[in-house]
Amino acid sequence: MGEIMRKRICIHYYLLFFLFLSLAVVSCKKEIIWKPGIPLAKEKLKIAVIHLNDPFTESSGYSYAHEDGIQEMKRNIGLADTQIIHKVNVSNGDLAEIEETIRDCIAESPNIIIATADGYEKICKKLAGEYPNIIFTQIYGNSHNNSNLTAYFGRVYQARYLSGIVAGLRTRTDKIGFVAAWGKDNSQVTSGLNAFALGVEKVNPRAKIHVKITHSWFDPMGETLAARTLIAKGCDIVAQHCDTHNPQVEAEKAGVWGIGYNTDMKADAPGAVLTSVIWQWGAYYTALVQSVIDGTFTTAPYYGSLKDGVFDLSPLNENISWDPKTGGPSVRRLLEEERLRIESGAFDVFNGIMETNDGRHIGREGENLSIGEIHSGTDWYYRNVAEIK
Repeated sequence: MGEIMRKRICIHYYLLFFLFLSLAVVSCKKEIIWKPGIPLAKEKLKIAVIHLNDPFTESSGYSYAHEDGIQEMKRNIGLADTQIIHKVNVSNGDLAEIEETIRDCIAESPNIIIATADGYEKICKKLAGEYPNIIFTQIYGNSHNNSNLTAYFGRVYQARYLSGIVAGLRTRTDKIGFVAAWGKDNSQVTSGLNAFALGVEKVNPRAKIHVKITHSWFDPMGETLAARTLIAKGCDIVAQHCDTHNPQVEAEKAGVWGIGYNTDMKADAPGAVLTSVIWQWGAYYTALVQSVIDGTFTTAPYYGSLKDGVFDLSPLNENISWDPKTGGPSVRRLLEEERLRIESGAFDVFNGIMETNDGRHIGREGENLSIGEIHSGTDWYYRNVAEIK
């Protein structure tokens, strides 16, 4: 064999060797580092978060509450900023945009994808099948599988009920307004509204709840106009299930009271907000990520309770007088009594037989509605609720 031939053979083997190394590097990069039931070191975690709005430009509201929970989780677990991927302003009504965004996240090799808005469920379900080694968790969905797809929410109607007690004791016109993102076709909104109505009725059977629907989760101007409509109708309290603090700002401008949502909105309207129904998502996000680290993650849907601390009622506004003329001292006592009753498990708001505003009857004597009935079957309004067209 000549010298030239030997050199060619050597070069050939060198090329094969380097090709092998290159393939090995690529293989390592594509190595799947999460599998169901296997612990995962926190240093290997990468988490993608999909937001409906941009929480980094907000001071309160829906996406802000979720991001606050993500940041709390990051501190609790001890993650670096580089371990969190954020996608913001992702429409929950555009499936093509949702899929493109989540695929962009997948290109950055996350282990967990957290979809924080109602409407992302269909795409999460689709992609969970394609990527079995990525955990998908989506809010308020019903979809889950046995390996990597789950859903989460909370029994927030429990705090809604407590806020209704505050409203029922505080109103002087017996007209209470409620800005709702959606109508009876959305059980999430309607169950919360009905729980609020039950709380109002417990302390003030004369009061009526007037609901104005915006037909959007996030519609700043629509929420403002809805609040103005309710105030013009004589409502002296404006509660809400919508994304921005605009209804509370309008309440303060008009000199009436308000009850906020998602975050404590006293900072946005300190002269109006009595209290807020607040989400504390850090409790769930921390538990989720810790379960992945520990290898104990399961896909059973999560429905947190008042006792779990994933939501709560913010403290009563200390800038507002709670003197005896307004029923003040009894408010705190009654809230504590009802909180303990809920946390004991003996009472879960939707108890017994309830009358709807169109004369039907819902529920069973001596029983609470199931979470499924509340979560997916609340297509009715309680008897003291009226919709304003």
